[in-house]
Amino acid sequence: MVNQHINTLNQIDHYAVVGNPIAHSKSPLIHAAFAAQTMQMLEYERVLSPLDGFTNTIQAMRSRGFKGANVTVPFKLEAFELANNLTERAQDAGAVNTLIFDETGITGDNTDGAGIVRDIQQNLGLSIAGKRVLLIGAGGAAEGVLHPILACSPSLLVITNRTLNKAISMVKKVEEQSDYRFISVNAYAFDDLQGQAFDIVINATSTGLSDTLLPLPTSIFAPQALAYDMMYGRETPFMAFARLCNANVVDGLGMLIEQAAEAFYAWRGVHPETQSVMQYIRTL
Repeated sequence: MVNQHINTLNQIDHYAVVGNPIAHSKSPLIHAAFAAQTMQMLEYERVLSPLDGFTNTIQAMRSRGFKGANVTVPFKLEAFELANNLTERAQDAGAVNTLIFDETGITGDNTDGAGIVRDIQQNLGLSIAGKRVLLIGAGGAAEGVLHPILACSPSLLVITNRTLNKAISMVKKVEEQSDYRFISVNAYAFDDLQGQAFDIVINATSTGLSDTLLPLPTSIFAPQALAYDMMYGRETPFMAFARLCNANVVDGLGMLIEQAAEAFYAWRGVHPETQSVMQYIRTL
């Protein structure tokens, strides 16, 4: 769903990123850069929502005239429940990271998957088609990127998680969809990964926040493998581990900026250029 805006000199639309915590978010800087580049008149701020007050926070924003919001940890599932309209990719993900406010109510979208696919395939120049992909994690972050990655036709996608049943549940959902019947999708425990190698390894867990290294075998990285951590801002234990295994290591800043660009397009009907914004954010 795309909202096309025509700005007048006096019209400034308001958006925000909502989360808890939120002070660290780079989203206001990213969207300010997008707005300047595309000559869109808007303001974008951080909103700290109480953990038990997300719905009230969103309703207050709507009453103040906000046009939309990005949603981050820990509210993506609540945003999914709150939206009265859902895009197909939000339904696939079971979580929402972008809200669009208009006369029809609240539309929920999920741009995370589009963000990571665009970062890997366009920015990094690595086609996912035919690759062996390992997705570490089975929470909301993993759910958000699963279907867009499968849509790129990897030859194999393995989901691994500390709690194996969650990974198995994700695989069962995929198996119910005929769209991916030609892709081998499996769930493995960490120990079962021994001796297996993957071309793309994606860490969709939050272990970087607690400096925890998951018990992954060194064999998971094929020669010239991409090790992609969805966290950004500092070196995580996963990234350090992958470097020791001679993988090509990338953090999640590119995904952050690309998913933001996708949200910006959903709100404004304009595709911003992302490379210059990525270079700018890297220097901060």
